[in-house]
Amino acid sequence: MTTTARKLLTVALLGAALTACGSDPATAPHQTAGKAAPSAPPGAGAPKTAIAATLAPGPGGLTPVFERAARNPQGEKVVALSFDADMTADQGPRAAGGERFDNPALIADLKRLKVPATVFMTGRWAQEYPAEARAIGTDPAFEVGNHSYSHYAFKTDCYGLPVVEKDAMRADVEKATAQFKAAGVTNTVPYFRFPGGCYDDETLRALAPLKMTAVQWDVVSGDAFAKDANAVAEQVLAGVKPGSLVVMHCTRSAAPVTDTALQRIVPELRKRGYRFVKVSDLIRSTVQNPQH
Repeated sequence: MTTTARKLLTVALLGAALTACGSDPATAPHQTAGKAAPSAPPGAGAPKTAIAATLAPGPGGLTPVFERAARNPQGEKVVALSFDADMTADQGPRAAGGERFDNPALIADLKRLKVPATVFMTGRWAQEYPAEARAIGTDPAFEVGNHSYSHYAFKTDCYGLPVVEKDAMRADVEKATAQFKAAGVTNTVPYFRFPGGCYDDETLRALAPLKMTAVQWDVVSGDAFAKDANAVAEQVLAGVKPGSLVVMHCTRSAAPVTDTALQRIVPELRKRGYRFVKVSDLIRSTVQNPQH
């Protein structure tokens, strides 16, 4: 890692303390992939859930956790870019004051570059930007995962975020789902990303009835509050391996150079022989080829 990348990683971790999103994955027991479990049929009026593979429950029925795909036995190079559309429950006044938590140019460039992606959206973001949420969530190039409604922490000591009480965790996730429905999002997948990446066995147990797969990452882009797009690109390019899952952001105010970094990341990875896929594709390949 170059000196520039080391400096960027430090900035990224500091940025995570402010946004509590895009930090290094929390340390937790690795969950073993099991047989694919089909998504539960959506209830009446619920967002349409794409047919997506999930991992089998972890030990004791805990919510399983996914970080990256197993190496493809055919040696195919695949990578998934994920983008967190962050907005906390109490940031309405900031949005009303003109702060932009969306990034339509980034979404447009993903489409232009023909890069499929997974967007982990908070319910509050979908509530603030319903037209954009619907455009993302009805485009076959994208899939939408749940990033909670509030973007409050599901575990204590998570970068200073307010904490969701244990008995309110399920309701917070379900409230996000309701906002997706209200916005017209249809391409949802049964995946949940913890705000700040913070979780423990207690939170995994609390969310187990939802039968979702918790999705972390193995490559930190360092785009939170970064000002050097080339350094962000350098960090991603240095970290990607076959089966990697990259965490980035879709919020202009908190990640202003992500779109610019993308212009270097995408062609360079393609030059190296990588194919871009969604998180659901990585999970499916892991279920089909569980050996690491």
